[in-house]
This record gives sequence, C-alpha cells and structure tokens, in this order.
Amino acid sequence: MYAKYVLPRVLDLAMRKKDLAGLRAIWVSQARGEVLELGLGSGLNLPFYSPGVRRILGVEPSLEMQRIAKTRLKTDCAVEFLSQSAEDPLPLAEESVDTVLSTWTLCTIPDAPRALQQMRRVLKPGGHFIFVEHGRAPDSSIVAWQNRLNPVWNRIGGGCNLNRKIVDLIEDAGFRIAELKTEYLPGPRPLTYTYQGRAEKA
Repeated sequence: MYAKYVLPRVLDLAMRKKDLAGLRAIWVSQARGEVLELGLGSGLNLPFYSPGVRRILGVEPSLEMQRIAKTRLKTDCAVEFLSQSAEDPLPLAEESVDTVLSTWTLCTIPDAPRALQQMRRVLKPGGHFIFVEHGRAPDSSIVAWQNRLNPVWNRIGGGCNLNRKIVDLIEDAGFRIAELKTEYLPGPRPLTYTYQGRAEKA
C-alpha cells in the first residue's frame, strides 16, 4: 500500500520544490527531437519541454505515477508511457532517440549501469544525454553521513540511494561528459548534492 499509493504522492509533493523547478527549466528545455525520459514519474518535467521535442517516450513502471503524470499532459508533443523497469531491454531500435533525459532517477534504479547501457544503445550518434541527479558529495564528512543514512533512506525513499557516484556511473557506461555543474541545493547536505549536465557517447 505504501509503495503503490502513498510513496508516489509523497515523491510528487517533494519534487515540486521551487529550486528543483528552476533546474528543470534549465535542463529539460534543452531536449530535442525524439526523447527518452528515464523515470518520467509524475510528469513534473512535462511543462518544461520545448517545441523542439516531437515525442516523449517515458519509462515509468509505477501505474500510480503514470496516472498522476497524465493530469499534466499539456505538452503539444505526443507522450508514450513505457510501463517497465529502466533496466529491462527497451522496445526501441538502436540509435533511435535524439535525447535521453534522466532527472533524480539514477539514484533509485537497482542496477543503474544496466539501465545506462540501454540508454546508450538507443541514443543516436551526436545525441545528448541530459541529467540532473543527486548523489555522493565531495566532502568526506558529508559522505560519512550519506553512508550512515543510506540504509534507512533507501527503505523509506522507494530505493533511493544518497551516495552513488553519478559521474562514474555515466562514464563507466560509455558516455563522455560534455558539460557538468555540481552544487549543494538548499536543504540537508547529505540529501542535496546535485550533478547537472550533458553527456555524449564516448
């Protein structure tokens, strides 16, 4: 009951913060063409897509999240839901999408490297992987707290991990970081160290 109905609504409320919306406005608006969004969630990115997007393919295994997202379908482009885990083979041809987008998602996928391999497979040469993620901080004192809190946070946060090395995950999957910004957002530092950027196939 908690995972199916309560957690989706808690996450939707938590992710509506003003500072997060500001990052969506910056990064989601850069997507173009055919877009694969990893973890479309409750659709909070949808208002920020530009007219340059033709279609959005949203990977989202939670039917409750999909239901909430459908209330936000005001974008002019087509939106298609893929009701599956990001780790499973995507029903898409190789090199078939122009942009891959992941916002606050890589922290939660149990096998993130496998999901990233799928993302790389379907991304066209010259296409962009745009990401906004939270993860392991650069400060050892903060990392210590992330490691302490992670077991509890993982259980109450739907599998979310505080201490993943996001850049390492992306690069190890065969991407090259083309642009990167890191910062602490407002809030408790173990939860708010954020990676923002753009990557390409290496």
